[in-house]
Amino acid sequence: MIQDIQRLLDAYHAWLKDKTALRQVDDWIEITTPYLDRHNDYVQIYAKRSNGGYVLTDDGYTIDDLEGSGCKLQSPKRQELLKLTLNGFGVQLQENRLEVHASPENFSLRKHNLVQAMLAVNDMFYLAAPMVASVFYEDVVTWLDVHDIRYTPKVKFTGKTGYDHLFDFVVPKSRRQPERIIQTINRPNRETAQAVVLSWIDTKEIRSADSRAYALLNDTEQTVSPNVVDALRSYDVQPVSWSQRESVREELAA
Repeated sequence: MIQDIQRLLDAYHAWLKDKTALRQVDDWIEITTPYLDRHNDYVQIYAKRSNGGYVLTDDGYTIDDLEGSGCKLQSPKRQELLKLTLNGFGVQLQENRLEVHASPENFSLRKHNLVQAMLAVNDMFYLAAPMVASVFYEDVVTWLDVHDIRYTPKVKFTGKTGYDHLFDFVVPKSRRQPERIIQTINRPNRETAQAVVLSWIDTKEIRSADSRAYALLNDTEQTVSPNVVDALRSYDVQPVSWSQRESVREELAA
């Protein structure tokens, strides 16, 4: 099993290196990553030297793209959720830009955190229809609270590779159930499922052996592909469609 996981991690690192491209843009270096956003475009960030280190930024793309699509973030509740998410990755909000500062020693970690923050914010806040009043994460919080499911929100674990991974909720171990780690996926597709799988693969060996991972899948606006469900199950992540959430209520509340 350890050898299998190591091969997966080695393949992941090779994929990151092979699919990353650099381009000079004035004083900045444009970094094109292999991660895809909701438009199926490659996620891009920008880096330049600053005070003996580096500043990395999305140049405002994430927030501008959401607001341009009709998803406004001005409400106090969404601002609080945005801040909580960014803090989990150590990312700062400068006007509408997501930014981190890095040293030569932690550059790869800071780059990883910025890209993951961009993907998390995009997935959390993007609404299929601009008139929808709430986001999926808020719906999950309400459901957990209504059913007295104890949880800690936005928990960051450092994986075996040294990269940080932010999970939406952790339900602590009880006498009847082990630790339960929950990730919401607002747009269930190959890319978002892959991100959860890679985070769990990197994290599971440093958690208790009986820890469980769940992915709550938003099927309100679209049917979840069987390929997404199969991919999650193949790596010991239990997929739960939002319409079927009551099927796991008791085991999460125990």
